[in-house]
Amino acid sequence: MEKPSRNAQGPDPSRLIDARIRELGDWRGAALARMRALILQADPQAVEEWKWRGVPVWSHAGILCTGETYKHTVKLTFAQGAALADPAGLFNASLDGNTRRAIDIREGDEIDEAAFKALVAAAAAFNLARKKRA
Repeated sequence: MEKPSRNAQGPDPSRLIDARIRELGDWRGAALARMRALILQADPQAVEEWKWRGVPVWSHAGILCTGETYKHTVKLTFAQGAALADPAGLFNASLDGNTRRAIDIREGDEIDEAAFKALVAAAAAFNLARKKRA
């Protein structure tokens, strides 16, 4: 079954994300592909989007996280990360803000997959609870 995607106009966001992963062709592509798989496992209802001229985004009742790639990092920014419990201490970037939190992955980094999936599930639950209050 294909993953639901959303884009106002233009190519399917899932295919654009596939293309970005292929285009990277190095450890960053592999890391982004792995994190994408974990996001979709953690929240099968997550929707893939392509925003801001080339940023993969996963949403469920609001943005869960973005997947940006830089020369030395893959950055997963959780839109409401400051509101999420992070007992495994995965958040290692954007720690000073009141809302966002990010995970910077560098070449060779290992990620606690269970803890990451718990963060994604918590982000979805947070977004859904906030939507109900609105």
